[in-house]
Amino acid sequence: MTPEQDCIFCRIALGETGATFVYESDDVVAFDDLEPQAQTHVLVIPRRHISSIAAMTRDDHALVGEMFEAVSSVARARGIEESGFRVLTNHGQDSGQTVFHLHFHLLGGNRLGPLG
Repeated sequence: MTPEQDCIFCRIALGETGATFVYESDDVVAFDDLEPQAQTHVLVIPRRHISSIAAMTRDDHALVGEMFEAVSSVARARGIEESGFRVLTNHGQDSGQTVFHLHFHLLGGNRLGPLG
């Protein structure tokens, strides 16, 4: 089984799980996190399997831009653009990455504590 076949986020991006997309384009989808850590907790993922931010290359610049466009679009739609939000990604087990498919966490809707 390839990483893409075994990856839950790849299956979500293909529409195989019944997840409801809050943003969708040819290359990026976003959906609510099943275990939210804030009032708004949306995951933004590329449809193409990329294991983490460290696996990205110069050829992925446009994809990163589109992922941030998705973040902005969802933040506006959820009404948190003005009050503020956090965008977070993890790389590797020590950071807490549990799904090895690049994803951004969009967190907001309530006051978030400081990091570190």
